[in-house]
Amino acid sequence: MSNHNEISSFIWNVCDDVLRGLFKQHEYGDVILPFVVLRRLDCVLEGKKDDIIRIHEEYKDKFEDTSRIIHSKLNLKFSNYSRYDLNRLKQEPSKLSENIYDYLSSFSTNVQDIIQNFGLQKHIDKLDSNDKLYILIEKFTEVNLHPNMVDNHTMGQIFEELLRKFSEMSNETSGEHYTPRDIVRLLVSLVLSPDKEKLSQPGKIVSIYDPCCGTGGMLTIGKDYIQENISSDVDVNLFGQELNPQTYSICKSDFLITDEEPNNIKLGSTLTNDQYSDRGRKFDYMITNPPFGVSWKSEKKKIENESKLSQEEGSRFFVGTPRSSDGSLLFLQHMISKMETQGSRIGVVFNGSPLFTGDSGSGESEIRRWIIENDWLEGVVSLPDQLFFNTGISTYIWIVTNKKKPHRKGKVQLIDGSSLYKTMKKSLGSKRKFVDEEQKIHIVELYNRFEESEISKIYPNEFFGYTKVRIEQPIIENGVVKRDRSGNPKPDTKLRDYERVPLTEDIQEYFDREVKPHLPNSWIDWDNNKVGYEINFTKYFYKYKPLRSLKEITNDLLELEKETESLLKEIVD
Repeated sequence: MSNHNEISSFIWNVCDDVLRGLFKQHEYGDVILPFVVLRRLDCVLEGKKDDIIRIHEEYKDKFEDTSRIIHSKLNLKFSNYSRYDLNRLKQEPSKLSENIYDYLSSFSTNVQDIIQNFGLQKHIDKLDSNDKLYILIEKFTEVNLHPNMVDNHTMGQIFEELLRKFSEMSNETSGEHYTPRDIVRLLVSLVLSPDKEKLSQPGKIVSIYDPCCGTGGMLTIGKDYIQENISSDVDVNLFGQELNPQTYSICKSDFLITDEEPNNIKLGSTLTNDQYSDRGRKFDYMITNPPFGVSWKSEKKKIENESKLSQEEGSRFFVGTPRSSDGSLLFLQHMISKMETQGSRIGVVFNGSPLFTGDSGSGESEIRRWIIENDWLEGVVSLPDQLFFNTGISTYIWIVTNKKKPHRKGKVQLIDGSSLYKTMKKSLGSKRKFVDEEQKIHIVELYNRFEESEISKIYPNEFFGYTKVRIEQPIIENGVVKRDRSGNPKPDTKLRDYERVPLTEDIQEYFDREVKPHLPNSWIDWDNNKVGYEINFTKYFYKYKPLRSLKEITNDLLELEKETESLLKEIVD
């Protein structure tokens, strides 16, 4: 077995054969995923076990931790000095519960971290007491997960497929575990392709960061894009942080097996426990898909305390915070705080909410205003709906940079990619559509050409801004306007209204043209004007469809009547 579908099906069948009845379905992933990782690590160490044990025995009396010596001598990133592996554990079934802990505790510290975050011990005890541990280990030794048999790309697909199935059973939050690879490839291309010339320079060293890295798929696809499409000589360093201990463990184990640095993957909340806050860490490229519409109420106190600090004091959220029901824009603020002064590029997948939620003066509007007025928003690409595995909502890719090319300065490009998709032969959860290679190339070419077309619009930054103007009318009693001591008319709060005046228009001219002719006694309350920003995608790409004529509708109704009469006649006859 080397095909990811075959291996995924095999592992899924193990769940049915071994775990059914003993664990609830939503617990399957907690048990199975750590054993997938253990089997993968076992296969990597196969053939080196005797050498590891020999070196450990030679140095164990001199050093408390022999792993560094083992790794140095055998060119390994992790090790296990126990005489057991999963195959050898099977050979002593009567001592299985004792031997498996000897096996697990003999891994090097970096693997211990992975095992601990999986929370494996409680599941081992339950499996053992119900005579299922031996069966589970025996099943896993039937599949060879060595990188020579199952490369890292395929292994990533296996983990993602399993996570998709497990999340379906446990009703996980929309998009929480990982992003479908067709979306990732489009996102990565939009972020990296404009820098092709820059990345082709000799001796180039760059960093890619994902603050919600999940299993690490977005990071590895980003690196692959650079080395396969631009230059294999670029030294690409990957960094990430993940909140979920399970997906963190999967990502870190993958980095252990590849050439990546596993210590660059951090565990914890990016919003309240930024693991890269020290020494002003910055990154060249940042790509992520934060969970859609997830509340940050549990972290509200810490985030709001940080928002009260200034930028100079290290606050990422000094501009403001969005409503606590959706933290998407917090992640974007976090990434903006990590932009290099010489230029960084950010790509992030959002749902529709960050585009328009929040009136002028709200946290969301102020964040959009800050981004657009600083000329950081380069473009937004709308995607088709039904692209994700556990939600059918429409999504958008935002491209943000602090070093726009000269011809893009002061402008934002919008691309309507909502109709660019292929239908899947078989649905996977809510995913019924995908963006194929040809459509991906088309979108990226449209973006890089920076030209207007039916689905590509270019607007000046101020186009997205407006002033919310308060319009007052006087209190009139018995036909007389009531006035204050200064002789000014008193406003009637019941008649108070607001107008949104585009920043591209003069407020007074707009008022005189659009309001005054209809409300001759009205005036502008200049002290209460508020500037806001929103991106109304539907409005910009709206296509008018004329209503059908009465004649067309009448003809259709007459045709239906004829069909009905004909059917009734057949029944009667």
